[in-house]
Amino acid sequence: MPRIAPAEAPYAPEIAAALERIMPAGMAPLVLFRTMARNPRIFDRMFAGGLLDKGALSLRQRELVIDRTTARLGAEYEWGVHIAFFADKVGLDATQVAATVHGPADASCWTAGERALMSAVDDLVDHHTISDTTWAALAAHFDEAQVLEVIALAGYYHTISFLCRALELPLEAYGARFPSASSS
Repeated sequence: MPRIAPAEAPYAPEIAAALERIMPAGMAPLVLFRTMARNPRIFDRMFAGGLLDKGALSLRQRELVIDRTTARLGAEYEWGVHIAFFADKVGLDATQVAATVHGPADASCWTAGERALMSAVDDLVDHHTISDTTWAALAAHFDEAQVLEVIALAGYYHTISFLCRALELPLEAYGARFPSASSS
């Protein structure tokens, strides 16, 4: 059981409209979204600050940052939802999916640019900053707008990971599960 029960339909009109807009047709709203609906102000700000629109990074790059951040922070709920919705769409194979959780930032399954993204996330999670070495690798592959987006994504999904873990959200039935360390 989550620590705060998710809201149930019927939702307040503004919550219902937002849920309809953000969820694929015919799909029930995520437990995370319904839980955040318990505080309409936070719910509204969460979506106002969302970074799932078209940004400076490609969809694959964005998802790698999100997947690595949520995996490193132990947020299986959010990692699993993103893997379920986006892994095939961005061309992540089973080795790469496992490497987002267990692999080193410099795993051979990543391109040089992707290794820079993984290193940036690892630096941010472990040290709350980006080392000069990682910064140089990022700058070799990404422009300033993209680097800013990497940092913002990692920060935003750090918050999402806190919410998922602190609320003890149950995993979505269709969400992926963290692979075992032996599958990486």
